[in-house]
Amino acid sequence: MTWIETITCEIVERTLSELMFAVLDTAGQEEFSAMREQYMRSGEGFLLVFSVTDKASFDEIYKFHRQILRVKDRDEFPMLMVGNKADLDHQRLVSPVEAQNLSRQLKIPYIECSAKLRMNVDQAFHELVRIVRKFQLSERPPLKPNNKKNKKKCAIL
Repeated sequence: MTWIETITCEIVERTLSELMFAVLDTAGQEEFSAMREQYMRSGEGFLLVFSVTDKASFDEIYKFHRQILRVKDRDEFPMLMVGNKADLDHQRLVSPVEAQNLSRQLKIPYIECSAKLRMNVDQAFHELVRIVRKFQLSERPPLKPNNKKNKKKCAIL
């Protein structure tokens, strides 16, 4: 079976409960950089996907991570680093240790998957949802404590 790399921009939208996923697959192509930044501005979480069989795609992860933080004007933001094609261990050019080291450096979690075998694909999206929700909760202003003591009120007529 032959697999063809993505050569165009594909957008897939899916609604899950109150969440909507918009997946922008540009295969890292430079001609989609303006569109990529537009999606970065509106995105609430990001999967940074590379092929474990392609060192160049792994090397791009750092650049995309920095670009997201720059566009968001943040020091951190919900992201998950995903090593795809984990089923092709005999062609692997990026070791799990190397990927985990980068994920620690970027301070984002890492998971490996295989789109071909549907291994950990759903888990990657579920983990991203957990990361986004945790981030959103941490961004909420704290509830102000009710300093008024519950005093019994009494009215004498």
